[in-house]
Amino acid sequence: MSDTGESVLVVGAGIAGLGAALALSDGRRKITVLDRDPPPPDTSPDDAFYAWERRGATQLRHSHAFIGRLTTLIRTRYPDLLAELQNAGAQLFTYEEALPPALKSGYRAKSGDEKLSFIFSRRTTLELIMRRYAASLPGVTFVPNAAVRGLVAETRDGTIVVKGLEAEIDGAVESLRADIVADASGRNTVFPDWLRARGADIAEEESPAGILYFTRHYRLRDGQDEPPRDGTPGGGDLGYIKFGVFIADNRHFSVTLATPEIETELRKVIGRPEVFDAICGQIPGCARWIDPARAEPVSQVFSMGNLKNVWRRFVKDGAPEALGFFAIGDAAMRTNPLYGRGCSSGVAHAHILRDVLDATLDPRERALMFERETFAAIRPFYETMVKQDLQAIKRAEYERDPSYRPRLKARIAKSFVEDALIPATRGDLEVSRASSHAFHMTAHPVDWLKRPSILARLIKIWAMPKSMKRARNYYPPSFGPVRSEMLARLGIAT
Repeated sequence: MSDTGESVLVVGAGIAGLGAALALSDGRRKITVLDRDPPPPDTSPDDAFYAWERRGATQLRHSHAFIGRLTTLIRTRYPDLLAELQNAGAQLFTYEEALPPALKSGYRAKSGDEKLSFIFSRRTTLELIMRRYAASLPGVTFVPNAAVRGLVAETRDGTIVVKGLEAEIDGAVESLRADIVADASGRNTVFPDWLRARGADIAEEESPAGILYFTRHYRLRDGQDEPPRDGTPGGGDLGYIKFGVFIADNRHFSVTLATPEIETELRKVIGRPEVFDAICGQIPGCARWIDPARAEPVSQVFSMGNLKNVWRRFVKDGAPEALGFFAIGDAAMRTNPLYGRGCSSGVAHAHILRDVLDATLDPRERALMFERETFAAIRPFYETMVKQDLQAIKRAEYERDPSYRPRLKARIAKSFVEDALIPATRGDLEVSRASSHAFHMTAHPVDWLKRPSILARLIKIWAMPKSMKRARNYYPPSFGPVRSEMLARLGIAT
């Protein structure tokens, strides 16, 4: 398509908004990114972690996993950005490096493995470097201290046509006109309510995540290295608590503990630094990282609640509810942050928008195509995460019920996960690859489990004697103590 000359207003300068700036910045459009917060500090990544005020991003200082979907986009389309991230201290962590010991010796690279890399970084570092890079691109302008106050829109043939925004910039209200408005304002977006007030029927699905989220950051001491990658799980689910260690940039890392909402005793005290560290000390995968001889804490314990899965639909009965308007990232769909897919989904979603805008100039076809492509690319992952959250909520309830005895179907499903799926991902390279592609959002989240070759490998390992699987280190070490033991060690009465 030739030069469109279109103007685009992007609301929000978080990950999805930055993704939109990257995706649309090819010199053919004028992109203006409205940021409610002040501009980022002109400082180092370490200083930015402490000094950058981001009222619009409550999850900024929580743990983040930047998985293969995002890493691949950056590596293939924005290699200069990747180089700048690495120069700022971010780490590229490959599939080979992530393999458990049982698979390392027999590893042979295969096409597609390059898509299974992480970027290890604090979110503040990633956003800081992405923003500096995006600001240098042709046609991109960032406007800080810009609070959006409403839509500029009209109704044409019964359909809302968005023409721009009312925004308060440095205290003065302005009417900003644009051909396209992209809502990247995040999980607390008000745009659906503004559209509904004009008569739009924006359908919204909700499902509970069922957890509360707690994060603390640490730094390796001078002269200390990361623990060896010996197969000790850096993340897992004990039923009454989930845990994860997130490696970051510049010798930093964080630990996130997530408690089910019904774990009243734990959630009342876990935000206290001494309790948070005590819990980590009882979980082998965390304890070796936060060992005081190895690392020191560098933050308070950050908490986050009101976590739920949300999916919004902007097309009803085959007709768009608004033209010239596109919601991307968390403004369109929210998921449990524990799965680490939000940032990757947001940037991928922005690139879907770019492809749609490039494909046609027809506003109605753009709206319909964007809805279709969003559903095809992201909806399967959303549905999988919703299902996993509902299962985790049930498991948390069972953990609190001493009389619970699983039925046969539940015991078989548990055995398949614990005695086939998990051992196979640690002991069979092809199963490991397939599951990794699903995790990194570079393949469908569940279709790999239906492939005959994968099923045959899973059944083979399921049938293998447990003693043989233990001898081959196919089983991970224990995640940590059972609930009653943990609470007793913490001195918490139930």
